[in-house]
Amino acid sequence: MSAARQELLRLLAAKSFRLGQFKLSSGGTSDYYIDCRITTLDARGAQLTGKVFLEEIRERGWKPQAIGGLTMGADPIVVAVAVTSGELNGFLVRKAEKQHGTGQRIEGFREKGARVVIVDDVCTTGASTIQAIEAAREFGFEVVAAMCLVERQEARGRPNVEKAASPAPFISLFTAADVRKEHVSQIEDTSPVLAVAGAGCEICGRPAVVLNPRLRCQVHKP
Repeated sequence: MSAARQELLRLLAAKSFRLGQFKLSSGGTSDYYIDCRITTLDARGAQLTGKVFLEEIRERGWKPQAIGGLTMGADPIVVAVAVTSGELNGFLVRKAEKQHGTGQRIEGFREKGARVVIVDDVCTTGASTIQAIEAAREFGFEVVAAMCLVERQEARGRPNVEKAASPAPFISLFTAADVRKEHVSQIEDTSPVLAVAGAGCEICGRPAVVLNPRLRCQVHKP
């Protein structure tokens, strides 16, 4: 793993990962939540996001002309990669066509036949990534790959996206297990005082007041 990729993983674990009880957009519940935008919109996080995505794209030899994805999870990734590369264009996919003006669904780069990579922040069911793939192809782009920052490895997200993207490949930079492992490692490596001061209760997310045996708030402490 490159130094930039390792640093991005550390930032995701520290800034974007939370333990607790959360309702997901898919309708399910989970004992953790990942809000990648806290990292991709962070100054250093944006730099690392652009660099790591670009490294992967170049290593795979896809040679796209542009990258894009469904607003708004993909927005900071698209901008970071475009700016870092200095050559890749960016486009954003609206969730629905505009009801005014030109009524277009694709914003930004619009060259039919262009090779593009679809990007997303988190893949759970894969619905947002699939919407972007379908919209890009409907417009006339050639989708050469799909990428996500973090794959949750549940709700059939991977097979769903792979089917929609085929014959283009789908890859994830990290899995939720990667981020969770790093998050736990950071807690274990931090002194009790600092850990409690900067962490949230694993059950409800309120400020933690005890570290051992688990991170808990005043209401849920043992």
